[in-house]
Amino acid sequence: MTAPLERLRELCTALPEVTEKLSHGEPTWFVRKSFVMFADHHHDDRLAFWCAAPPGVQEELVAADPDRFFRPPYVGGRGWLGVYLDVAGVDWDEIAEIVTDAYREVAPARLVSRLRDGA
Repeated sequence: MTAPLERLRELCTALPEVTEKLSHGEPTWFVRKSFVMFADHHHDDRLAFWCAAPPGVQEELVAADPDRFFRPPYVGGRGWLGVYLDVAGVDWDEIAEIVTDAYREVAPARLVSRLRDGA
């Protein structure tokens, strides 16, 4: 079984021109700007990630399933979504969609078009 950090890394780095570096002590993925940050450093005994999200998605998902989604500190006010990775039955297909949506929020249009074109 692959660890959550490794699964998340695979999803992020499979997208066009993504780089990874440490930000605030955690692995963070960038496409010009950050779009996903691993979150295992806030001493709340939870494993999660934070990501950019389309407008309204954070509120919708947190209201629908607060056991899996949350409003992260610092970036939650900008609409970022928090996703717990330490819950039973993590749906990695859903996580892949969330990560791809986060990428679309910050990537330049020419890179987003590569997703549509399958490149």
